[in-house]
Amino acid sequence: MTTHLTPTPGGAGPRPAARIGSPDEILTEERLRRFVGEQLAGEDLDGRRVCLVVPDGTRSCPLPLLLSALHAALHGRVSRLTVLIALGTHAPMAEPELAAHLGYREGHLEQTYPGMTVVNHEWWEPGTFTSVGAIPADRVAELSGGRLRQDVDVRLNRAVVEADVALVVGPVFPHEVVGFSGGNKYFFPGVAGPEIIDVSHWLGALITSAEIIGTRGITPVRALIDEASALIPSRRRALCVVVRSGTGDLHAAAYGAPEDAWSAAADVSAETHVRYLDAPVRRVLSLMPAKYDDIWTAAKGFYKLEPVVADGGEVILYAPHVSRISEMHPEIEQVGYHCRDYFTGQWDRFKDLHWGVLAHSTHLRGAGTWDPENGERCRVTVTLATGIPEDVVRAANLNHLDPAEVDAAAFAADPDTLVVPEAGEVLYRLRRPGAGGDR
Repeated sequence: MTTHLTPTPGGAGPRPAARIGSPDEILTEERLRRFVGEQLAGEDLDGRRVCLVVPDGTRSCPLPLLLSALHAALHGRVSRLTVLIALGTHAPMAEPELAAHLGYREGHLEQTYPGMTVVNHEWWEPGTFTSVGAIPADRVAELSGGRLRQDVDVRLNRAVVEADVALVVGPVFPHEVVGFSGGNKYFFPGVAGPEIIDVSHWLGALITSAEIIGTRGITPVRALIDEASALIPSRRRALCVVVRSGTGDLHAAAYGAPEDAWSAAADVSAETHVRYLDAPVRRVLSLMPAKYDDIWTAAKGFYKLEPVVADGGEVILYAPHVSRISEMHPEIEQVGYHCRDYFTGQWDRFKDLHWGVLAHSTHLRGAGTWDPENGERCRVTVTLATGIPEDVVRAANLNHLDPAEVDAAAFAADPDTLVVPEAGEVLYRLRRPGAGGDR
């Protein structure tokens, strides 16, 4: 086991996070259980109310193993144990999905995890939230590098605020909004109100996905998230893991304060979840797994590949199982997909819409320019080979391809095409910065 030291906010010196594993290892179940037990044995948890904040089904994660290890270490010690599914603004998980996701037989939660309660983050219900404070406009401007200046009400799911200890449990991957996911991101946007979600996501859009994805350290978005998290009255802890993408295997696990456990895991993720190419490609075929059930989530197959596509190239998202752009955010069909400058150049037209929706739009459309004379010019073409009707796809400003016409083997035989199985979690970059065209 290693100790990972990272600076604390405000320069107060290093704090330790315990970590096991490395990019070249696969942890055994026994070793993971022992690590979890040792870490929680050292925490003051007796009689405490504990809220476990966990991912939904859109992340590769051996959650049944992690939850089993945590339950073994907490059952009989804590007064209340709640599992909160960090949906962000994704669709809620039904009971059959929750059972498979968390590792219990449908309808038999109590038999597998005695004393545990499981709830979705009901972000659509105003009563879900309570305010933990606000971030003043001047501080937002400082954290965002001057890109934004406004007061932000920091609202959070009551289950976190009413707990004595809030323990984040989940994986770390390269991420298009914050640099690397995990840690405090499970609070914001995972179980947060719309105000901080909109501001943080739009800040990421202003920086652009191609610029921020896979960036180590404290990005402006991560700084804003950490600032909001410092307002949470509960004691915060995190069990951050690094998963071999598309599997339940673990390379590493880290435990400690969310900032430190996240940093320790992100160091490993940066070595395991990034692939490098020597030259850009003209075309990418991203084969999207079933865990992404709409374009709102399957768009990760574009985010992770945009950096290696040549100017004028194309990314095809192959997901015949996907039948709609977004069940929870139908307004994206009216807004469509556009580059950042399309919105900033016409801000009075779009400023009153949800900034999180605008951010998603820019992330999938990628780099580009807009001006009143020449209109919108995007760096790459985005094509959907899905079950979404062609008229809906084209109305959203994306290209359409009949999925029945996609022959993955034929695409793979083309030297100008990169075929990516199980796309969405591994980031592809060019070894030589700038080789994919101007950004």
